[in-house]
Amino acid sequence: MPVTSEIDVSETERPPEAATDALPINELFESLQGEGTLTGVPSVFIRTSGCNLRCWFCDSYHTSWEPTHAWLSIDEIIDQVTDFDATHVVLTGGEPLIHEQSIELIQQLSARGYHITVETNGTIVPPAETPIDLASVSPKLASSTPTAERPPAGGDAALGSWADKHEADRIDSNALATLFDRYNTQLKFVVTGESDVPEITELVSTLQRQTETPIESTDVLLMPEGQTRAALSETRRTVAELALEHGYRYTPRIHVDLWNDAPET
Repeated sequence: MPVTSEIDVSETERPPEAATDALPINELFESLQGEGTLTGVPSVFIRTSGCNLRCWFCDSYHTSWEPTHAWLSIDEIIDQVTDFDATHVVLTGGEPLIHEQSIELIQQLSARGYHITVETNGTIVPPAETPIDLASVSPKLASSTPTAERPPAGGDAALGSWADKHEADRIDSNALATLFDRYNTQLKFVVTGESDVPEITELVSTLQRQTETPIESTDVLLMPEGQTRAALSETRRTVAELALEHGYRYTPRIHVDLWNDAPET
């Protein structure tokens, strides 16, 4: 099983004495990278709380729709990271790049020799000098937008104004193109079914016209939507066949296969 730092997330408000470099941390643990081109690599995951989007199928509901966290200083986070053996660090969320302090954390971890992956929805561009080894960019498709027919885990009451905001903000092609030109980037799409493919194809074509860096089909990863083994069993074969048909790359979600929907995996 993955190894946890056992962060106490019972207090979500920033304490008055908190350092100015504190980050809201929901989880900090060591596990195997479950998705993308580095699937299977032992990694330390730092999960920040808070997100600027609201996918109805969010697999970290506790960081977006109902965020919980503890405030940890960058020094505290680094101390906990160094307790683990892995040399790969994944900064994830929520959306970690909404926090200015994430940039300082990335810089300090990189200076210590860690390989840094940032999991991002691709709507925020960090400063150009930010040392990111892999930008794992997951643009949010129209099928991610919460609606009364696709309510979030918390039900219709959680929707509020998020449906319109999410739909308006979920894609920023300029930000996506900048990320692709600036970093080693994988485009990882959460796919709910065949109806998602035209939007993926159109967005990839748009980005190919905007980027100076060539975007190859192997840079585009299709990942089945599903937070449990049962849910994945309904989508994985369809998504794999879509990847074959359209020349994209398929990525599994091995953490779900191994540990189902257990936290900190």
